[in-house]
Amino acid sequence: MSDRPFRVLGVQQIAIGSVDKEKLKALWVDALGLQISGNFKSERENVDEDIVVAGSGALKLEVDLMQPIDPEKKPKVQDPPLNHIGLWIDDLPAAVEWLGSQGVRFTPGGIRRGGSGYDICFIHPKGNDDAPISGQGVLIELVQAPPEVISAYGG
Repeated sequence: MSDRPFRVLGVQQIAIGSVDKEKLKALWVDALGLQISGNFKSERENVDEDIVVAGSGALKLEVDLMQPIDPEKKPKVQDPPLNHIGLWIDDLPAAVEWLGSQGVRFTPGGIRRGGSGYDICFIHPKGNDDAPISGQGVLIELVQAPPEVISAYGG
């Protein structure tokens, strides 16, 4: 895999699931002191999440504290508890096109607007015959970095 038309700049977020996000907030907000910066709720994605942040500016890190709207429905955002990691990408459309041509499997939905307002897409945790390269059990979110993040990472 050479001539990659994009760069992974850094970690944008980690997402942690539980059946009760209040218990997650007891650690991440109350004990560790991260600040709540927003909330995202989606019936389609079966998620009710609080977005908390560490740091500030272009290099802030999101920790998404998620609980399912319906614990019996899929996707089960609480299983596994480390739901996914998000990576800043300098050119998301180029990354998706190139990675797809290399055999990377993406989840359905393509590039779309995420809970924090950035364009996103997901690398599937499991490969298949048509696209064997995957997160090997880990869901990976690719996040289009805004100009200030690209600049902060030396882009």
